[in-house]
Amino acid sequence: MIIKNGYVIDPITEIDRPMDILIKDNVIVQIAEPGQIQSHDQEIIDAKNCFISPGFIDIHSHFRDPGNGSEDIISGAKAAAKGGYTTVILMANTTPPIDNPILLNYVYDKSKKACIEIKQLAAITKGLEGKELTDFNLLLNYGAIGFSDDGKSLENEAIAFEAMQEAAKYGAILSFHEEAAQFVKQAGINNGSISKKLGFAYGADRLAEETMIERDIEMSFKTGAHIHFQHVSSKKSVELIREAKLKGARITAEATPHHFSLTQEAVLEYGTNAKMNPPIREEEDRRAIIEGLRSGVIDIIATDHAPHRKEDKEQPFKNAPSGIIGLETAFSLCIEYLYNKSGIRLYDIIAALTKNPAALYGLKKGIKPGFKADITVFDINSSTQYKSFISNSNNSPFKGRTLSGKIVHTIHNGHLVYSNK
Repeated sequence: MIIKNGYVIDPITEIDRPMDILIKDNVIVQIAEPGQIQSHDQEIIDAKNCFISPGFIDIHSHFRDPGNGSEDIISGAKAAAKGGYTTVILMANTTPPIDNPILLNYVYDKSKKACIEIKQLAAITKGLEGKELTDFNLLLNYGAIGFSDDGKSLENEAIAFEAMQEAAKYGAILSFHEEAAQFVKQAGINNGSISKKLGFAYGADRLAEETMIERDIEMSFKTGAHIHFQHVSSKKSVELIREAKLKGARITAEATPHHFSLTQEAVLEYGTNAKMNPPIREEEDRRAIIEGLRSGVIDIIATDHAPHRKEDKEQPFKNAPSGIIGLETAFSLCIEYLYNKSGIRLYDIIAALTKNPAALYGLKKGIKPGFKADITVFDINSSTQYKSFISNSNNSPFKGRTLSGKIVHTIHNGHLVYSNK
């Protein structure tokens, strides 16, 4: 396979110019100036007017497998490929949770049939109950790439501190959902004017996130553990992370496309399809997240892809589950809200989708001879209308929207796994 006539952006190998790429036996074997690679009857992908990057990496997805059927590893992988992702890291809050080697083996065995690469986080605590740590060493040996109780915070400080000590001991990443329960009376909606307009006396306050981030930054200094903060949602959270990084904290952070593209008013228009934890907040928070991405305070763009069944999302707001699907729309939202509307460099956006997540989890990625051919071809000048989704679920506020940007091809392990040419 030859990919030709495209412009390569690879922050991992620091390529930022037109290049052709030759792929043989699943591996990149040559990168050369345009026109320097001969075809020799190879399959040709013409990337004219397109950009070429390493395959996107999502470090925060829910495929609900094992689970309730709203998604599974195979359907989730197809949705990821449509979104330009060639590697996805799954959360452990399945049913039952991924807290033992048997379930890790289940995920990795099923992932052999997926069209992209799947990595799995294991639970920090047994049963996600926040009471007793899982066996970190055992789970790492069975393929866990890190640990998270995502969906729940580690409310118990002693358990959180012990988890950090164990993580530091084994060099593992702890990925934290920071949302203290005492500041969440109605989950999924920001505590503010919109929550009150909808009749909720108190929603999910910023303090829920900010107090937990502040606590865990201090404990990370004491333990030396690397803490990753998931789906940052408030302006003060961004400031706390910035200050801690300046002091040398071993922390990283992610932002989701829905947190940098929507505000709490979206709940009035989209109802439960704009309900998520932590909630979308106010314009000053949205802008702070964008500036955090621009400055590098927020390292990674992650989707928090969270499928739910139609009948579950159609319940009254109070009862409906939180979360939206995100893998298929993420790239367009990046182009629409970060590149077009905020002027963030395309190179930096791609770094947040490739280089930075790869570095966090030590993944060998990049457009380089000898490396596995995981590649995304995209067009920033075209648009995509999101009429339907490959995901088993369609709980998205962006359904029916036309957004900037288009994934043209996704190549995993040298094979074309998605094409929209």
